[in-house]
Amino acid sequence: MLLSRRRWFGKVGAGLLMGGLGATRIGHAQTARSAAAAASRTVILGQSVPLTGAASEIGLAFAAGCRLYATHFNETQAASGIQLKLVQLDDGYDAARAAANARTLLGADKADLLFGFVGTASSEAGAAAAAQQGNLLFAPFAACAALHMPTCSTCVPAWPTKPSRSCANAPPWGRRASRWSATTTPWGRAGLAAVQQAMTDQKLGPLAASALVPAAGDKLDAALAAVQKQNPQAIVLVSLSSTTANVIRKLRKSGYAGAFMAFSIVGIDPLYAALGKDIGGIVISQVVPSPRPSGIPIVKEYLAAIDNSDQTASYEGMEGFIAAKAAGEAIRRAGRGFTPASLQRVMAGMTDYDVGGFRINLRPGLRDPQRTIDLISITADGRVLR
Repeated sequence: MLLSRRRWFGKVGAGLLMGGLGATRIGHAQTARSAAAAASRTVILGQSVPLTGAASEIGLAFAAGCRLYATHFNETQAASGIQLKLVQLDDGYDAARAAANARTLLGADKADLLFGFVGTASSEAGAAAAAQQGNLLFAPFAACAALHMPTCSTCVPAWPTKPSRSCANAPPWGRRASRWSATTTPWGRAGLAAVQQAMTDQKLGPLAASALVPAAGDKLDAALAAVQKQNPQAIVLVSLSSTTANVIRKLRKSGYAGAFMAFSIVGIDPLYAALGKDIGGIVISQVVPSPRPSGIPIVKEYLAAIDNSDQTASYEGMEGFIAAKAAGEAIRRAGRGFTPASLQRVMAGMTDYDVGGFRINLRPGLRDPQRTIDLISITADGRVLR
């Protein structure tokens, strides 16, 4: 609204008469703001993630979910005096690049902690770099058991703590399981070890067959033929979506009619894009709630954030959102003056943290067989079934 000439001069006069008092108030306000700024802290989370390359579909979605919650935290937790700054570097799903990124993040980028590395080899590289700097890696998107052992004091996983209705305590395929890995990387070996341990824990005996072969090269067909000779009821695949799709097509074409099982890192969306209607009957394990609309508070929170962004909901995005929320909560509890050591002590005490209808346990070295595992299958028309 425009002021009349008389009213404008009146306000100016009043301002001049009260100039001293106004200056005092402004000075006090500036002092208060300066004190608040001095007491506040921007916490830098350093993340190495595959934004390009073979695992980019997974990396992009996971990284996007992390960014989504970091933004949400900064908008809703301003009163805490803590802001999150997420620095994400592309490693192309290459462990050597992840190691270099970790050094850059802890060095030039001055990251307060490493966070959310993707892949077993990359996460191992991040944990090693953190150990060298007396820091920690939080919430690796990886399956390697070594990253969750008590000896790995630099790495804090984020395990769910309660079983869901579809928690799988025993492999549903019984004793006649074969396991095949499309890579000889640490992830492939870790996947094999995990399946073997599960079979032992459930007293199901050894695997009928297993094979560790490179994703590329001329050894794939021979390995698949050897596995099929054992007539397995199910084949557990530990490989990325493109290789998994290739293996499934080859085995179906050869007449194999058994079930396929895959780890969550395969990526449901890229796998469906690669297989289309041939995806029917494949079972994939998931460690976070479905990103479909539901009554679970964390799902509602995630989908509400999605609605105000240009992102698309996904399991990987949900996992990134949860990981970043757990990190934000631990940092909030540790306070603005936290150190890596004090932050890790806080995390170790978060043994039953309710993210929002979904509880996680941040205790290092946890090997809890009752953690939430959802087994989902996908129909030929792309519907996800639990």
